[in-house]
Amino acid sequence: MEWDNNTIQSLSLPPTTCVYREDFKRLLLPPVYSAVLVAGLPLNICVIAQIGMSRRALTRTAVYTLNLALADLLYACSLPLLIYNYAQGDHWPFGDLTCRLVRFLFYANLHGSILFLTCISFQRYLGICHPLAPWHKHGGRRAAWIVCGVVWLVVTAQCLPTAIFAATGIQRNRTVCYDLSPPALATHYLPYGMALTVIGFLLPCAALLACYCRLARRLCRQDGPTGPVAQERRGKAARMAMVVAAVFAISFLPFHITKTAYLAVRSMSGVPCPVLESFAAAYKGTRPFASANSVLDPILFYFTQRKFRRRPQELIQKLTAKWQRQGG
Repeated sequence: MEWDNNTIQSLSLPPTTCVYREDFKRLLLPPVYSAVLVAGLPLNICVIAQIGMSRRALTRTAVYTLNLALADLLYACSLPLLIYNYAQGDHWPFGDLTCRLVRFLFYANLHGSILFLTCISFQRYLGICHPLAPWHKHGGRRAAWIVCGVVWLVVTAQCLPTAIFAATGIQRNRTVCYDLSPPALATHYLPYGMALTVIGFLLPCAALLACYCRLARRLCRQDGPTGPVAQERRGKAARMAMVVAAVFAISFLPFHITKTAYLAVRSMSGVPCPVLESFAAAYKGTRPFASANSVLDPILFYFTQRKFRRRPQELIQKLTAKWQRQGG
């Protein structure tokens, strides 16, 4: 389904006459997106490379983490276009198709990250609370790859309408790339936007909270195994729970709250432009937080995986020794 210009023009839905003053985007978004690009691109490449070098001993959690890093890497590759766009005062010279692709990549990364983090959390929950469960005991890397394939299909199906609704348009005598949809399609986008929030955020968040509540109760019990291996597993699970909770609280929750409020307000008739502009500014001001998950995800990986934290140091030591031998 595609919206042509005649369809958009014929849908005189509110608030088509509001033109936002969004100078803050030129000051806020290029520096933040540049920081995400500079930090997220090498971090995710390192995660992919290190997991790839360990493919013989690949765990199910590593499979989910690899796919999470791939999603973050794809999004990071689209950031140069957004940085240029906002640095030029919200001017989009790259065409309608590229606009749709960039918006799709943002939401695919967002909801892909949510689902892969949920998979990682569920895997940790099974390992601690149900280590002898048939699926956990017998399901190996192949099962994890199948789950990842299903996740990518679900994310693509969820986010494909964003590429259909997103479009270029003219505002303030320049071409812009609409994030959600053109203003005239606000009421048409609302049901999809709300469904995406419920299915793509609230349901995974509820599942993750349920896992962590059960996990916390199990970790607090004193009748479990007390050996060093068991203590390490408990510590790893606790660290991961804290970092994943921080990622959800920092990246995902503010964005979805402000986005939901903005979707509801902009689909109403008779809303004053200053009120609408305030809700739009709040929503767009939280987009950098959502983008930050591309940096927080690899930090989660290094923080919870001790063997991978040691590996960069070992690699640097090997390279340093090699250079010293060549220099001698």
